Amino acid sequence: MESPTAAATIVARHTCLKLEIPTASDPQQAEPIFVKGTWFHLHFTLSITDGRDAWLCEAAEDDVRERASQWDQPAAEYIELAERYLGFQQPGSIYAFSDAGNGYRRLSWTLEKEGTKLEWWWRCKPSPNSKKTTADILDFFMDANIRLSEEVVRKTQAFDRLKEEAEKCLALSERLSAEKDDFESEVYAKFVSVLNSKKAKLRELRDRLSKQQSTGKLPEEEEEEEESSDRTEPFISGSDDGNSSEKKPEVLAGTSKRNPVRKPRGRKRGARI
Repeated sequence: MESPTAAATIVARHTCLKLEIPTASDPQQAEPIFVKGTWFHLHFTLSITDGRDAWLCEAAEDDVRERASQWDQPAAEYIELAERYLGFQQPGSIYAFSDAGNGYRRLSWTLEKEGTKLEWWWRCKPSPNSKKTTADILDFFMDANIRLSEEVVRKTQAFDRLKEEAEKCLALSERLSAEKDDFESEVYAKFVSVLNSKKAKLRELRDRLSKQQSTGKLPEEEEEEEESSDRTEPFISGSDDGNSSEKKPEVLAGTSKRNPVRKPRGRKRGARI
């Protein structure tokens, strides 16, 4: 089983915020401070530096519950809202880091909740080792910068890969589009050829129909007449019966031989009574 310290380390969240705080002598001028926050479920710690001095704020669980009860909200919700305003500078919020006496400072910020403008604040004590606290904040900035740089490199490489894939897809799309245009051109050419042949056939049928209307005969009848005329034998002049070289045989009277009629031979049998 993990120890409470290890469990707390696992769930801890870290933020770091640069704030421009107006100076007390001249509100038009601002001095930067850096606020590092370590956030847990029901408590948090703050490390603050202006580059020369440093301060610490340790908000225990009991303190957080007491502050949350003043605003009628759960402690976890209080932590979440505080992290939002101390993790990222919110527009419209007024931040202050004023002197609270004896080296203490008062970090405050304003927020609006349910139409009411509120001011939250925490008292920060001087750090026992300002150099170490400032170094810890700078180390966090350096680590965060390295992580961001690595993330930028990964994002850039991913973008380059996506760009390369997009260029490949674009080239493929252009090739497919060209093949599609060629295919359509070929199909249209074949279609035009078929269409022209159909038009020629229709013109031929129309001409034949016009001819049939003018002659009163159907095209099929004309074809049959042509075929029957082709089958007719040619007529030869001068071949009448009077001048025919072939003569029919003549039968001369008295010269023809008649064959006698033969009677059947045999005896007649008398009828039996």
